[in-house]
Amino acid sequence: MSRRVLIVTHGGRPEAVAALSEAVRELTEAGFEVALHDDDLAESFGDHMAAARAREGVTESEAVMVLGGDGTILRAAELTHGTGVPLLGVNLGHVGFLAESERDDLRHAVRRLAARDYEVEERAVADVAVHLPGEETPRTGWALNEATVEKARRERMVEVGIAVDGRPLSSFGCDGVVMSTATGSTAHAFSAGGPVMWPEVDGVLLVPLSAHALFARPLVIGPRSTYTVKVLERSPVPAVLTCDGRRRIDLPVGSWVEVRRGALPLRFARLSPAPFTDRLVSKFSLPVVGWRELAAKRPEHRAPGHDAEHDAEHDAEDEKEA
Repeated sequence: MSRRVLIVTHGGRPEAVAALSEAVRELTEAGFEVALHDDDLAESFGDHMAAARAREGVTESEAVMVLGGDGTILRAAELTHGTGVPLLGVNLGHVGFLAESERDDLRHAVRRLAARDYEVEERAVADVAVHLPGEETPRTGWALNEATVEKARRERMVEVGIAVDGRPLSSFGCDGVVMSTATGSTAHAFSAGGPVMWPEVDGVLLVPLSAHALFARPLVIGPRSTYTVKVLERSPVPAVLTCDGRRRIDLPVGSWVEVRRGALPLRFARLSPAPFTDRLVSKFSLPVVGWRELAAKRPEHRAPGHDAEHDAEHDAEDEKEA
């Protein structure tokens, strides 16, 4: 029986077209049957029939190879969520935090896939339930990165109430609230001042956006707890919920959103056993050596009267010991 790989790419970019051509050639030579999916997959929030139609044929695939940046991977995640099929990301974007391989390593990634030489890593998602005024049944969805409640109009703040496990915690005016998984902690929540969470942290993060309040700090709850964010009756503007920057639903005044750790994780094919710390340093180009250490080793910064030859000997000895 032939092995099958589904490719999702950003078809409008020249570099994606070139990468697609190479990927199809390499996969075919490795014995795979290749299927392409380059449509915009985003469905309306809670439109599960559309999601089911988009996933047709995915379960017959061994993996979904994504050629693009994090946005394309989030798009492909709509295909694989709930199927158990792993995603293998080849980065064509800027940061590519979710990608496993870079463009130059495409042939190597195909060879590893053909040899089944990869590990499968599970990433938790957030389950989202939206309660709208006048509707008895909540509308449900999910997010890999984050679910964001934001003001629907820019001229006024939205007034929200925050609760954890049904117990009121705080209320304030703000531009919005980001509720993020550990995976999404390096995305919208990070840019809003939230902490970086290692992938194995089994929790959900909440970060207020420009809150007008004394107590509006990032929060992290455990896997059995639930956030509730309500658009209060006194709010001068409604809100909108967006999941992963793609699936959205309007939130009239009086609506509330519940977010918890999801039951069905997403699966990623990992080619490298490198720890998350190394990935963080690489993707953000973090300076692991401080400027003070670098300055101390420059001759022009050494104090007058120092024996440069003596210092050089000590530097050589330090390098040997290191």
